[in-house]
Amino acid sequence: MLGHVPLGLTRKPVPGSGFRIRNPEPLSRNHFRHDKHCDGLEGNEALESKGAQTHVHDPRNDAVLVYVDGKLVPRDEAVVSVFDSGFVLGDGVWEGFRLVNGRIAFADAHLQRLLDGAKSIELDIGRTKAQLLAALHETCTANAMQDGVHIRMMVTRGPKHTPNQDPRNVVGPATLVIVAEHKLPDPAVKQRGMTLFTSVFRCSAPDVFDLRLNSHSRLNLIQALLQAIKAGANEALMLDPHGFVASCNSTNFFIVRNGRLRSSTGRYNFCGITRANVLKLSREAGIPTAEEDFTLAEVYVADEAFVTGTFGGVTPVSMIDGRSIGATLPGPVTQRLSSLYGALLADEGATRA
Repeated sequence: MLGHVPLGLTRKPVPGSGFRIRNPEPLSRNHFRHDKHCDGLEGNEALESKGAQTHVHDPRNDAVLVYVDGKLVPRDEAVVSVFDSGFVLGDGVWEGFRLVNGRIAFADAHLQRLLDGAKSIELDIGRTKAQLLAALHETCTANAMQDGVHIRMMVTRGPKHTPNQDPRNVVGPATLVIVAEHKLPDPAVKQRGMTLFTSVFRCSAPDVFDLRLNSHSRLNLIQALLQAIKAGANEALMLDPHGFVASCNSTNFFIVRNGRLRSSTGRYNFCGITRANVLKLSREAGIPTAEEDFTLAEVYVADEAFVTGTFGGVTPVSMIDGRSIGATLPGPVTQRLSSLYGALLADEGATRA
């Protein structure tokens, strides 16, 4: 019988202090804690222990049912084979969703991104878009979820008869796992703003690794985040191969100067659905908006900065590389776009799918 690996583990890193790189040292088990254990921290220590994906602890998540290849099983019993392609080599794709008033927000765009990613790496999910959407709703219904829910759908190439790279060694259909949890962004992160540290690890060109793919292989991004954590920051800011600003390790990045919104060209960053929605909202609101190259020097003199993502929506940035950004938090453009995006998200949940 094949061995199995539990899916229900939650680990989070505890940061370094100050914007400096400390002597590198291995991260022990004590470096990783569940979010609820940050409650006793105070001030900067508490904020530094959080990131773009930090959520408010909800005890209901301890008993959620997880969808594993068509079966709903308790969190602690959710397992995949140790010979699974995703565990062996990170061979697979994933997608994040939000459940708003019983509806999967922007479901078609998210599912199409998943299907496109799978097709590009010749991974046969074996399910249609409608079947994947039904599986999402089945998972949420089984957990009596209606709102304030974040969902991660993960697909791998399936189990292999031996742990190596060759996809011809797959012996079963694609593995499909859906984890739905009660998750709201931690309000402290939005109130005090994200702190960023520019990593020496860069976003790759598409011929090396295309960030438009939501691949399970995220080591380059994790390395960047580890460096930011060591520097006492919440998230890593990453440059492209030419030295221009690309994105953060898990979010897309924006700056504002003199009322003008700027984001990167999109050539070296995530194919963000929230990013695309924010850019569209900005243009519709008459805000001067550009997708173009810009440098760290231009970031340091920005009036405002913020990041976007499926989980956190629009989150202001307060400091980059130890430099304060803007006179107020959130800045006026950030606040306006956050309100517009909040309204768009609410409209997504106004009518049940």
